[in-house]
Amino acid sequence: MDVTVWTTIILFGSFFLLLFIGVPIAVSITISSFVSILILLPMTPSLLAMSQQIITGLDSTVLLALVFFMLAGSIMNNGGIADRLINLAKLIGGRMSGSLAHTNIIGNTLFGAISGSAIAAAATMGRIMHPQEKKAGYDPSYAAAVNIASAPTGLIIPPSGMPIIYSLLTGGTSIGALFIAGYLPGLLMIALLMIVAYILAKKANYPVSKPISGGESFRVILQAIPSLLLIIIVIGGIAGGIFTATEGAAVAVLYAAILSVIYRQLKLTDIPKILRETTIYSGIIMLLIGASTAMSWVLAYAGIPQAITSSLLSITDNTTILLLIMLVILLVVGTFMDIAPALLIFTPIFFPVATQMGIDPVHFGMIMAVALAIGVTTPPIGTVLFIGSSVSGVPIEKIIPKLLIFYIPLIVALLLVAFIPEISLFLPQLFGLLD
Repeated sequence: MDVTVWTTIILFGSFFLLLFIGVPIAVSITISSFVSILILLPMTPSLLAMSQQIITGLDSTVLLALVFFMLAGSIMNNGGIADRLINLAKLIGGRMSGSLAHTNIIGNTLFGAISGSAIAAAATMGRIMHPQEKKAGYDPSYAAAVNIASAPTGLIIPPSGMPIIYSLLTGGTSIGALFIAGYLPGLLMIALLMIVAYILAKKANYPVSKPISGGESFRVILQAIPSLLLIIIVIGGIAGGIFTATEGAAVAVLYAAILSVIYRQLKLTDIPKILRETTIYSGIIMLLIGASTAMSWVLAYAGIPQAITSSLLSITDNTTILLLIMLVILLVVGTFMDIAPALLIFTPIFFPVATQMGIDPVHFGMIMAVALAIGVTTPPIGTVLFIGSSVSGVPIEKIIPKLLIFYIPLIVALLLVAFIPEISLFLPQLFGLLD
């Protein structure tokens, strides 16, 4: 049997075996990569090469942007921004059937876009909105499903960590272009979710919120503007070339801290907790990135991406079928692997295939982002699914039947993003970020 085939079998076989027996993902990646490279190199060169690749993977100033955005998100979670965004969401979605459900969806979009975290959005919005929906007579399972299904938009609409990791893995795809590209796919997901939520709310005859007076509406908008300005300042600055993604992330931290102090909800006693959270999450991501860099090197050294590309292209040269195959794999992977390791492992494998197919790197980044974002809502390990269940107090087995309905708009959004490149590329081209 060809050495590339043997290496592939041992690499992925040992990786999934280690995952199955409960070994942490980063450790599983490192062990399986090391065992696989021993087929091609002696022990000492293998150890040296693996160590060097792990260090090289972390030796990038771009990764500082990831840490800073996490810190900014943590500051905003504790800084009184959520209430103002929720009031704005109520104003926008308040006159439709199932208005509280629409408030939840829009709130997840706004808060997720600013914090860059689906988990933070689901936890914050769930804690605030679920008691209100329960009091208004909403089915608790429906309310929890709406919250869970809409939370992943925080991973698509910037600023978020996914474009930064993807840019690093693909050799420098423009982070500014990836950030700008996320808006239309994210808004498409939200629009389709709101249509389904409206149909279900109309059928169940859920109430409409009381109208808000003109004066109150103006006050709500005025209070929300400073929070929304964060997106404009950071993304506008990156897209306009005023500062890099790393500098933009540092600006986000400074702006979030100033805003939280102005709102008088950030206390000195909160700072150790915020720094501890950021350090823990950053450490987890960095460990994954270092281990995945080593795996990517093993993949490249063994010629596995080229072999997979050749295998897929030998099945068919039809771009549509090849893209559908990749989408199915990504959706299946998302059911048992979290978004960061899935992105780190499968980008080096599928990116060469996408390049061979003539797919724009920014477009493919959006395809992977949407496909893997759906995974955080799916059992058995969907992190947002567990968070949504926890904050609502509704068991997962009761949420899933309602959640299945919301997978329809999410899958439709994924297919539209995958097969209509303009959805991802229109804004980057408009801002001159693509050739």
